[in-house]
Amino acid sequence: MKNNSKAEPQCSRCGIEYAFKRIGGKYKARILWNLKTGDQLRFGELLRTLPDVSTKMLTQALRELEIDNLIIRKVYHQVPPKVEYTLTESGRELLPFFKHLDDWASSQMANEVSSLDNE
Repeated sequence: MKNNSKAEPQCSRCGIEYAFKRIGGKYKARILWNLKTGDQLRFGELLRTLPDVSTKMLTQALRELEIDNLIIRKVYHQVPPKVEYTLTESGRELLPFFKHLDDWASSQMANEVSSLDNE
């Protein structure tokens, strides 16, 4: 990959890089999208919404999202242990962008299907 440091000398401080450090990766955006209803989801419920994620990777992504103040982790001290996750206000601010991305992806997938049907 070509180094474009001359074209974007301030990239380490650009908004896109900042955003993707917080929501990048395979699971973070999907976790945030699954929390969009505003309901609290338990760890097991989130695990079921992401069938390709391991327990370890989900735990790691949730911790990072909590550190970045995008989700709230609420622990109930009971047996068996109960933990619920919800979006913070900052996390909710991302939802319109995810919706736009979802709309774009749906359109692109429909275009791909149309081009395959026309072949």
